[in-house]
Amino acid sequence: MAHNSSRWDSSAPIRYPDPDIVVLDKRFQHLVVPMAAIERIATGFRFTEGPAYYGDGRYLLFSDIPNDTLVRWDELTNSSTVLRHKAGHPDGNTRDRQGRLISCELGSRTLTRTEHDGTVTVLADSFDGTRLTGPNDVVVKSDGTIWFSDNGAGIRGHYLGHKAKQEMPFRVYKLDPATAALTIAVGDMERPNGLCFSPDESKLYVVDTPSGTKTTHVYDMVDGKAVNGRVFFDATPGFADGIRCDTQGNVWAGFSGGEGQDGVAVFAPDGTLIGRILLPERCANLCFGGVKRNRLFMTASQSVYALYVEAQGVAGG
Repeated sequence: MAHNSSRWDSSAPIRYPDPDIVVLDKRFQHLVVPMAAIERIATGFRFTEGPAYYGDGRYLLFSDIPNDTLVRWDELTNSSTVLRHKAGHPDGNTRDRQGRLISCELGSRTLTRTEHDGTVTVLADSFDGTRLTGPNDVVVKSDGTIWFSDNGAGIRGHYLGHKAKQEMPFRVYKLDPATAALTIAVGDMERPNGLCFSPDESKLYVVDTPSGTKTTHVYDMVDGKAVNGRVFFDATPGFADGIRCDTQGNVWAGFSGGEGQDGVAVFAPDGTLIGRILLPERCANLCFGGVKRNRLFMTASQSVYALYVEAQGVAGG
């Protein structure tokens, strides 16, 4: 499965169907648009992350962590502008059910909400009196609760944040914005990362990215709590980062694994790898957007890519 890297070095058209969209299982075939190709929509960044789509404005927001910026890409003009500089070294982003931007900031080590008037509210910065290690990725449940991973990516060095000592375990937290109550949602992982809910919110998927084997787990949601954690897939030596579900329950994972694996890996609800979208760079995160939520946006290292698919993303991611 060799990736065709030369396509990005020239303006030559791509012959449909795009050879870098790889069907590994027949369950992926119906999700592929034969007359759609992977597009590089923006490049020239340092480390892109946290895509969040605004259908009301037809634009995508994403983070460039080392440059400490939030970037806005306009879908109609295909142009990028810096929306916010000195943004706390933002990582994962999403929108809440009122359309407000929720951001994980590695540098400031806070979870923030950008209000409709542009002001920024700090939603969480500590747990039981100890400062968070650095919120990483985030998803909002239909009841308005905010679930985010806190894994210290910004305190490991000065590139993605500010080097500091780890003072508490890495966890997934659940925040109730109505009461400001912050509770531990997942405490049995070494370094929790990307996360998303299944379409009916009966399952929570969480990526674990420790220094050793990296796996993605699934939890059952019972009475608002994540229980019965187990491995959903182990793609070692490749591994996932940010993940999102489509409305059919497939899990789309930003993926790193070297040539022939870098890009997006798609897993059926039973954990089977059913397809790949190959990119010339590691893909850290993704989201669904576009007018019909059927355009996949992929933040991949120095660039952002997009692809129309026959899947639609679940709300809240």
